Amino acid sequence: MSKIIKIYEDNPNPKEINKVVEVLKQGGLVIYPTDTVYGLGCDITKTKALEKIAKIKGVKLEKANFSFICSDLSNLSDYVRQIDTATYKVLKRALPGPYTFILPGNNSLPKVFKKKKTVGIRIPDNNIAREIVSQLGNPIISTSIYDEDELLEYTTDPELIFEKWQNLVDIVIDGGYGDNVASTVIDLSEGEPEVIREGKGEIDFL
Repeated sequence: MSKIIKIYEDNPNPKEINKVVEVLKQGGLVIYPTDTVYGLGCDITKTKALEKIAKIKGVKLEKANFSFICSDLSNLSDYVRQIDTATYKVLKRALPGPYTFILPGNNSLPKVFKKKKTVGIRIPDNNIAREIVSQLGNPIISTSIYDEDELLEYTTDPELIFEKWQNLVDIVIDGGYGDNVASTVIDLSEGEPEVIREGKGEIDFL
């Protein structure tokens, strides 16, 4: 039975965070707030959960461009090849923030992503998302939840999200109204920054 859990971003309740982490550890799917739009995610080490998300999104898992949500820059080296100082400085200036950075992946990527040369990394400026990842001990997948409404690309109301998604996910976190502008995507995999999509994040720091 799917449930909606209220968590406050200013001071996320550890007990509620723990409930979410337990569901993720069991291969569950969760919808959670970020500093941009609400995201659909699972533990990146749970292949069956990843397959479920790919199916929901209508994509083949090995071709899916899911981002990894990390809690800080310290666990980057788990999945990303060594980056130069200039690249690190860009990341340090921008994160946490509404950006997805495309970086060169390394050999430690989960099996289903082994063929990928690059990986999208996010460290959102949102305490709920970062706290979940921190407690879980490894990143969660992030893919935005779209809305069929042509005027509003992203649903921002957690109650409406729950209404629509309750049969597909285990938990919807109500972290307040979300934003309806996606993250700015910047490719750093070739060294020189290339803006792939302009979203919520300003690019004046590049």
